[in-house]
Amino acid sequence: MLEPKDFYDMCSESPKTTFRRFCIVVVFGIAFGYIEAAVVVYLRTIFHPDGFSFPLTNFGISPLWKPLLFTEIGREAATIVLILTAAWLFGRNLQERFAYFLTIFAVWDIFYYVWLKILLWWPKSIMDWDILFLIPLNWASPVLAPVITSVMLLIFAIAILYRGYNAKPIKATPTDWLVFCLSGLIVVSSFCIAGRHITKPDFQSHFYWPLFASGHIIAIAFFLKCLLRERKT
Repeated sequence: MLEPKDFYDMCSESPKTTFRRFCIVVVFGIAFGYIEAAVVVYLRTIFHPDGFSFPLTNFGISPLWKPLLFTEIGREAATIVLILTAAWLFGRNLQERFAYFLTIFAVWDIFYYVWLKILLWWPKSIMDWDILFLIPLNWASPVLAPVITSVMLLIFAIAILYRGYNAKPIKATPTDWLVFCLSGLIVVSSFCIAGRHITKPDFQSHFYWPLFASGHIIAIAFFLKCLLRERKT
């Protein structure tokens, strides 16, 4: 019976092929980011013809809001499904697929703001606020926050792919996965708490940077723990 390492070696690719695959994934994320930005251009033209700025005192007031809200929620859900599908097709095993999901998500999110800057010259500052997501509640924060998260996810993905290519896949225990999920919930909760106050004059005071940072610190600490554990073995 083949050992996991032997099986992985049999499936290994040349460095050139691996790099080409990663570049294609990045291009996919960049293009998908443009699609997301284009949709937002249309939404802002419909709902914010006088300009998009916080606090969003007119949020949810337009008569078009309710019928289009369900459409937008469906589009966001479909976006995640598309990213998952692309990651599944690009990857050769579960760990690669997870890494490619992180890669596409991160590149998509970062270039979403790059394209908005090109199309709308927005955000004017990295500290401008944005509505990030609507599932299950409104997510909101300064633009800097999701960019930080995406950069972290991209670094995680590159590390996973690098270790996998060298036949040293990272192994996370159930406890590690539980902690990673918890850290993700902490980050998401920081966005959702802020999202509840986007119509208030003091909206900026409701994004709690310490809460946001704690989720990232926990995730980074346990990711490094997984890396070091594998190095020892």
